[in-house]
Amino acid sequence: MAATKQKYRRTSKGKLVGQRGLSERIAQVEKVMVRTDFPQYDSGDTVRVHVRIKEGEKERVQIFEGVVIAQSNRGINRSFTVRKISHGVGVERIFLESSPKIAKLEVVQEGRVRRAKLYYLRGLEGKAARIEREVETLASANASASARAAKGTS
Repeated sequence: MAATKQKYRRTSKGKLVGQRGLSERIAQVEKVMVRTDFPQYDSGDTVRVHVRIKEGEKERVQIFEGVVIAQSNRGINRSFTVRKISHGVGVERIFLESSPKIAKLEVVQEGRVRRAKLYYLRGLEGKAARIEREVETLASANASASARAAKGTS
């Protein structure tokens, strides 16, 4: 079997450099750009997005809180759409996950939904637009915590 030859190219200064494929270079850049400081979130969750806003020379952080109605998972181009009701009007905003304008992302509540895209919420209003929540009472939370502790010590 013949060993595969690595391709080389000459730089402007005449130096020989190995060529890498475009897909390898893209993967390297994506690895550097991906943000790992975000918590796990899904469609139906209520999130609080802290957005950096520049006004003149000053910069401030504005909070946008709403329900995640859609996610697009395409590597470095990951984005999510958040919808909220402001003064009776529905407002949607699309955020790029790799954007430096997002200072912080908090998950306020987790919702139980059965589909990935919640565009049907646009046509609903009031109580009909609510999403089922995973409600855990304080008593059941203590019981489950003690059960987990008992399993860990046995």
